[in-house]
Amino acid sequence: MPAERPPERGLALAQATEELARARDRAVRSLTTLEREVKRTFDWREWVRRKPGTTLALAFGLGLFLGRRR
Repeated sequence: MPAERPPERGLALAQATEELARARDRAVRSLTTLEREVKRTFDWREWVRRKPGTTLALAFGLGLFLGRRR
């Protein structure tokens, strides 16, 4: 039969386990938030929605540049 742990050690182990679970949850939430922000930042539809004038100017400039190359 295994030897029982002293109550202080069992309490410390339980607290450490809870802290690890909380840290893991925080890390998962942070990574999920980061992933969402990266997707939003690099989505061209989001750029058009947030800055339609800038997007239109860039498209116009790119059209001029490509048109003059011919």
